[in-house]
Amino acid sequence: MRKLIVPTAMLVSLFFLTLISCKKNEISASIQADINTPFDSALVKTFFTEHPLLKKYQGDVEKLYQKHQYHYVWYDKNGINEFGNVLYDKINSLKEEGIQNTVPYLDELDLVYDNMDDNRKPNVDNDLLNSALYFYYTETVYDGLDVSKSKEMEWYLPRKKESYVNYLDALLKDASLINKEEKGVLSQYFLLKEVLSQYRQMEKKGGWKTIVSDPKFKSYKIGDSSKTIAQIRQRLFISDDIASDSKSAIYDKTLAAGVLKYNKRSGNASSTVISKELIKDLNVPVAQRIKTLMVNMERCRWISNDVTKTKELIAINIPAYELTYFRNGKPELHSDVVVGKTMNKTVIFSAAMKYIVFAPYWNIPKSILEKEVLPGIEKNPNYLEEHDMEWNKENVRQRPGPKNSLGLIKFLFPNSNAIYLHDTPAKSLFNKEDRAFSHGCIRVAKPTELAMHILQNDKEWDKEKIEAAMNRGEETWYTLKNKIPVYIGYFTAWVDTEGIVHFYEDVYDRDEELADLLYIK
Repeated sequence: MRKLIVPTAMLVSLFFLTLISCKKNEISASIQADINTPFDSALVKTFFTEHPLLKKYQGDVEKLYQKHQYHYVWYDKNGINEFGNVLYDKINSLKEEGIQNTVPYLDELDLVYDNMDDNRKPNVDNDLLNSALYFYYTETVYDGLDVSKSKEMEWYLPRKKESYVNYLDALLKDASLINKEEKGVLSQYFLLKEVLSQYRQMEKKGGWKTIVSDPKFKSYKIGDSSKTIAQIRQRLFISDDIASDSKSAIYDKTLAAGVLKYNKRSGNASSTVISKELIKDLNVPVAQRIKTLMVNMERCRWISNDVTKTKELIAINIPAYELTYFRNGKPELHSDVVVGKTMNKTVIFSAAMKYIVFAPYWNIPKSILEKEVLPGIEKNPNYLEEHDMEWNKENVRQRPGPKNSLGLIKFLFPNSNAIYLHDTPAKSLFNKEDRAFSHGCIRVAKPTELAMHILQNDKEWDKEKIEAAMNRGEETWYTLKNKIPVYIGYFTAWVDTEGIVHFYEDVYDRDEELADLLYIK
């Protein structure tokens, strides 16, 4: 009898396994039948009536299901498909994207994914909820605030336009595409995202302590000794500006290298002197740096990565006071710049550079004519001659030459803001940390070098000819053979090609307003 027990048990087990397998096949077949059967299109309207917080996505959802002839999008024979699970994880990880939004109907979505076994059978509401939240995710992470909001922030750079209906088909075939920096998001976004993760880890560990300095302190130089030096050393170690913390209170060369590194990535003067201003900068809390990273990730959402793929590009970052000339996506020239002062902000926009003007006249703007020139003439009859100026019909202009306020060359990209790049005789301004001094136009520290890069493939020009035209004292216009896009942007945090994050002063006080729009506290 005992010998029959084992075979009998095996037969029973085999019977139940077969039964379960048959049951699974029946369920899968039933699910597949439902997937192959379109649902009533009227249910889309009903869903958005019941989910008003998602109504703005109704148009995209309707386009999606019209394309799929009202078949289920988020189900396969095993239940909710792979990308559905990926999207759910992404929606629950928005904090990693620098976003603090409250996701609408997340509790409803949780019920779907927390009870996967009970939700294998296709459900219209669940499918529509996934679709609506897919468009919520792509808009929030890839596009950011709508155009009207960015214009309120005086951001007039062209916003990218993307369709996420077709993109979903690719993701449904290969869910891993969503992790491959897709959909034209500016690559800088992903660099800032990585730094955001690092700074959040610093925050979890307590960030950095406030540096307390002696009230009598004015500055520290190499060789000085103070408890404050030890605090600065610890602070720079936490932010990876020095490799180790010796805890020494003596200002040595290792700490000096860290101070130089920090100054470079903060837009400060290249100096090893520890000043009150530097300590104030070092005392900006890690929470504030995190907010700055999040705000600038949002700005990255507003620019398509396609801009970096142009053959040539001139980019100016206002808070960094820096111009970069790119060729084939690689930086070939960096130049310090002077931008508009707070009362005459340089506008955030783009236009195509078309002309270079050698030895330019400066046509005095009406505002400067009324506020400065005409009062000067009243006080001093020789005012125009002393400033190399002359009447030109009803206007005043400054003659070409070394005293001209535009210097010896200007670069024109016609625009309604009347902004352009130009040389300047006031070279000393480039030695200052804060360089917001102009009436709105952008003064370039390396104008000759910029002209050489722009004209490097133009056989009509070489360095000698460029310098000769600049110093001829006669205005000469040259039309570029290839128009070059000029982008004037505003980023207070930027990660360089070496992976080092740079923080810049919010010269026009734009960060806090944007943070408020993003609900970043």
